[in-house]
Amino acid sequence: MTSTANPNDPALSGRDVKAEARGVLQSMRRLFDQLGPIRLGSTLLFLVLALLMARYSWTTPLIQDAERALYDMRASVFAPEVEKEDRVVMIVYNEDTLKLTGQRSPVDRTILAQALETIDAAQPKSIGIDILFTMPQDDDELLVSAFKQLETPTYIAYADPKYNPEIAFAEHEFLKSFLDEVEGDKLKPTTIRLNTDSDGVQRRWTPQNAEAPEFMAMALTKPNPKFAANNGAIRYLVPSTADMPVFDKFPIESFADPATADMLQSFIKDKYVLIGGDFVDRDRFETPIGVITDLQSEDGKMIGLEVHAHMLAQLLNDDVPALIPSWTLWVAALIVAICGGLSALIMGNAAKVGGILIGQFAFFLVFPFVLQNIGIDTLTLPAFGWALGWLFGYSSVGSAARTINSKQRAFAQGALGKYLPKSIAGEILRDPEKLSLHGEKRQIFAVFTDLEGFTKLSHAIEPEMVATLLNDYLDRLSEVALEYGGTIDKFVGDALVTFWGAPIAYPDDGERAAKAAYALYQAGEEFRKNVPEGVPPIGRTRVGMHYGDAIVGNFGGDGRIQYTALGDAMNTAARLEAANKTLETKVLVSREAMERTGLDWYRPMGKITLRGRSTPVEVFEPVPDWEEKDRAAVTAVIAAHQKGDTDYIQALTAMVTQYGEDLGLANLRKRLEKTENGESYALG
Repeated sequence: MTSTANPNDPALSGRDVKAEARGVLQSMRRLFDQLGPIRLGSTLLFLVLALLMARYSWTTPLIQDAERALYDMRASVFAPEVEKEDRVVMIVYNEDTLKLTGQRSPVDRTILAQALETIDAAQPKSIGIDILFTMPQDDDELLVSAFKQLETPTYIAYADPKYNPEIAFAEHEFLKSFLDEVEGDKLKPTTIRLNTDSDGVQRRWTPQNAEAPEFMAMALTKPNPKFAANNGAIRYLVPSTADMPVFDKFPIESFADPATADMLQSFIKDKYVLIGGDFVDRDRFETPIGVITDLQSEDGKMIGLEVHAHMLAQLLNDDVPALIPSWTLWVAALIVAICGGLSALIMGNAAKVGGILIGQFAFFLVFPFVLQNIGIDTLTLPAFGWALGWLFGYSSVGSAARTINSKQRAFAQGALGKYLPKSIAGEILRDPEKLSLHGEKRQIFAVFTDLEGFTKLSHAIEPEMVATLLNDYLDRLSEVALEYGGTIDKFVGDALVTFWGAPIAYPDDGERAAKAAYALYQAGEEFRKNVPEGVPPIGRTRVGMHYGDAIVGNFGGDGRIQYTALGDAMNTAARLEAANKTLETKVLVSREAMERTGLDWYRPMGKITLRGRSTPVEVFEPVPDWEEKDRAAVTAVIAAHQKGDTDYIQALTAMVTQYGEDLGLANLRKRLEKTENGESYALG
């Protein structure tokens, strides 16, 4: 009789939970052991930095410049377009006014008094004066009288030295006494100071200061509590047509002149009137829409009075962009850092991984514009910080993952045998059935390399230096072979033996093997350029590649694993590598291999008979930097030679001159001159 455990048994459930907890603890312990305390600590530190970068990029030096530039782009692209904002009118002192009055600073007050009489008679909604009266003038009495006779609610600029350091104490005292004299039911002081960012750009709304008079835009209109504490973005307006400004702007002398004053009254009736200066040398601000304002000014800057006009229009439109809550930014920063870390763990083909990565970066680029377009205030949105945070997360986890993978590869080698190639260890860990340790016949792409003159060099330098150079060289070549998916067979001195097509075959084995063969040569060239001082010159890396039959499997006996390949494919590839020396070439590929790579970057190098062989082999050399017409020209010469037409050989002369350092091309010409009718050139 058998008994069945009850899944609802509390004792059983408790044991399961404990088992799972032990499993988690063991996994964490293995993770700690594989990374080590320093690597684990640095990974966590970089993840924290990724989080902080994705959250505080707007306040981080240098990075904030990129954030501001991106915001200015968003603000410009999605700035609301209007034919004209006809509720606000600007009346300005300009350069022509200064020429007319002969007075620059302070501006003429008589003309202001005369203009105020006309403006007040037109019955505007309110008047805002962006002019600081900080020093006495002879016509002050006339201006004071004009102020006291106003029936329109009027607000005169006020500045406090505590917040406006450019105002001297004496100037402030006069300003205060002047305002005390004219202040009344219809006339009150107003704050005009604009708060620019540290780069001098006016992006933000000016929040209300409890110690100062009401800010101009808010003073001119009905109270709006939403704007009192608003520190968000100014919603600048842009003209729908280049030749039509957003706000009407009139010179102040037009309202002081009886000949034009009556005609202009209709333009300001029931409007909000702003009076101030429009000078080329002062009170001008950079704005996010500088490129657009460039249509209206030479330097793309905006006068302070117009900034006030945009803020007033924003208030009249009750247009407060929706602020992004701080907690949302923290959540977004956390998601960004996590996504960056997880992206480093994505496995799959390059197209899939690339698509995922590009999709995430496209999101970082597009999403802030979408938010801006739907009315969200992106002034503090860390768009560039998201990208940096993602990158920090990707780098930190990617580095840790590489460390763990390295440990796992080392474990796989230790478990399966130190002679098992690293390139297949990962596949074995995922699917041990893919490795067949008994011999089996396969068609493979075999690649051999050899470092020219290294044996001779090893006798000329210290053994320690030989070991250092050899390890560096083989590490470089191994990385290339593994990068292109090759199976490393063995190292023979300074030679690397590798193949594609076993233990796992892929449709693009030929292409990857061919690209790897050329990349191995390039890695050898890079190695030559970076040898330490005092080491004699090192020769080129020669590479041979062939496609054919081989027996692959374990040939080390039952006591050890030596996964390798034997057969004609390996022997021919080795002889092709050696043939580079005689042919003065870099990489030689047999026709059998060339036709299966799917690449068109080869030039034919004739027909040769390899040492110890009787059957000729047609060989090719990759020349990816050659133009197609030059490769075709060499092909035509080889075809003509096979037909017995030796005149074509002379066509190589110009190409030898063109590619003066191409020893293989010059060697080909010599060989063709020594043979006839396409016969093979025998290597001694």
